[in-house]
Amino acid sequence: MREKNQRIEDPHAEREAERYEKPIPSRELILHYLGDCSGPRTHKQIARDLEVVTPEGLQALARRLKAMEREGQVIRNRREAYGPVAKMDLLPGRVTAHPDGYGFLVREDGGEDVFLNGRQMRSLLHGDRAVVRVVAKDRRGRTEGALVEVLERANQRLVGRFFSEGGVAFVAPDNKRFHQDILIPGDAASGAQHGQIVMVDIVRQPDWRRQPIGRVSEIMGNHMAPGMEIDIAIRAYDLPHTWPETV
Repeated sequence: MREKNQRIEDPHAEREAERYEKPIPSRELILHYLGDCSGPRTHKQIARDLEVVTPEGLQALARRLKAMEREGQVIRNRREAYGPVAKMDLLPGRVTAHPDGYGFLVREDGGEDVFLNGRQMRSLLHGDRAVVRVVAKDRRGRTEGALVEVLERANQRLVGRFFSEGGVAFVAPDNKRFHQDILIPGDAASGAQHGQIVMVDIVRQPDWRRQPIGRVSEIMGNHMAPGMEIDIAIRAYDLPHTWPETV
């Protein structure tokens, strides 16, 4: 454990000085420091212990911590304190969803996939990047995890079929790995009719209490229209579908 008032030397200080006019502690130093601490540390505590004092330095440190959180190196708790993911037995990875509602975290370190039950998957969509905590082995002997934080949302737009039933409108994604329907508020249907294929922009991502909410951004046509399968594939995989006049 780090001793109080012990000065910490940055082994990568020279590299940081070459990159930045006003260098701040390197990621390696921050991770080493957090690993030696007895618990998570706030931005203020990190800045004090690593001797970051200028307003510019404090802002740069905050940006670095956010980048490290986004990339799965550190985790921030409800008290706005940071801890190293590796020390806290947390696993970052990419979510692979199953049509039946459960999923797996494909670990970034190449280790065994972590099973995520339907409750955990309520806050996630296929392709999201997340951090989970291993909690148990399920009945089938699979490592089971609990969601800690979503690092990156992979989906901003989806293709699906628009439905309006009993005053409730939603889009059922064409890709069956997207196990949640996208709710569409009454003023966000853009004139789509029941059964049509649409492109939907996700305006609010899911959480454990609520389904994702979206807005219809394009009406592609009727479900059985000729060529619709090709149009769906083009948009689902973001393939180019307009060409210069010279082509």
